[in-house]
Amino acid sequence: MIDLTMNADIATITLNRPEKLNALAGTMREDLLAALRTTERDEKCRVAIITGAGRAFCAGGDVEFMHTLRERKDIDGFRKLLDAGAAVITQIVEMAKPVVASINGVAAGAGCNLALACDYRIASDQAKLGESFVRIGLHPDWGGTWLLPRLVGRSRAFELLGTGRVIDAAEALRIGMVDRVTSDLAAETQKLARAFADAPPAVMADLKRALNANNDLRAQLALESEHQLRAFASAEAAERINAFLEKRER
Repeated sequence: MIDLTMNADIATITLNRPEKLNALAGTMREDLLAALRTTERDEKCRVAIITGAGRAFCAGGDVEFMHTLRERKDIDGFRKLLDAGAAVITQIVEMAKPVVASINGVAAGAGCNLALACDYRIASDQAKLGESFVRIGLHPDWGGTWLLPRLVGRSRAFELLGTGRVIDAAEALRIGMVDRVTSDLAAETQKLARAFADAPPAVMADLKRALNANNDLRAQLALESEHQLRAFASAEAAERINAFLEKRER
């Protein structure tokens, strides 16, 4: 139920359970993690896209299965789901390669936070996003309480997390929950991924590390200098600088 395809240096990971709006069930969490780790290890891959099959991105966790776990009082089984989700979010945030969420439809609960963990979110104009946890009496997971306030601010995050309100793509764009909205999602996602893939991979990895750092100004300036010195000494920078000065394509 997780498909991984490669097109040149761009990987696409598709949640493929469209009949259930790609709700996470069975081994989907573990398979998603495995697909992400595969893209990280693949030297040819420069960027990963996460999207959903059919009319949804991901409707979150399978509520029927969670109900079964409650009926069984299977706390360990539920903890296993939590640990698997945490591993996916950690992998996306910490992996060196950029990850793009291509939000083709509903992104709810864990599916919403899966999108938020990505480095960039491009959404269909028909997409809807919602932190739906409280609607079924649950606390947000998949990093929602860490990811969302960093994008939209604490009070707005509190409202969205505390009400479970579903918002459309236009509102999500306005408040910073997504970065771009388009009526041609597939083409625009590929165009964006190509731009990321064409950038120097080592610089992109350091850029992601810098943006994820929790430093004060002086520490961040030192980190930038470290990254810049590494880039300056690279063969890639030499070639790109020469191409720029010679007014030629690389």
